[in-house]
Amino acid sequence: EVQLQASGGGLVQAGGSLRLSCAASGVSFDDYVVGWFRQAPGKDREGISCISSTDGSAHVLDSVKDRVTISIDNPKNTVYLQMNGLKPEDTAIYYCAFAVGSWCPSASAWDYWGQGTQVTVSS
Repeated sequence: EVQLQASGGGLVQAGGSLRLSCAASGVSFDDYVVGWFRQAPGKDREGISCISSTDGSAHVLDSVKDRVTISIDNPKNTVYLQMNGLKPEDTAIYYCAFAVGSWCPSASAWDYWGQGTQVTVSS
């Protein structure tokens, strides 16, 4: 069974940067995708980005694409989410998710979820 460990969250001032990591263990698939989601208090979960292990192709939410970069280290089965120019509205719990295959699935179709890491941006 795949297990995901999300880390890298914390408290940062507006304008700062964080790099979130999602380390996957128990991976026995050649092709998989990892996605990052966030959920702020009282709001719906929002998909931020996803990346394919097959070719590194990635998708990033339009509203954050100028500030967010996703990358993958295949030998380590680890995906990184680099976030720059953080804003108070980025405050949320950030979750990573894993799905078998080469395409980022819909929000309800991910196979495994990590426990989340808190990101708090102060103004």
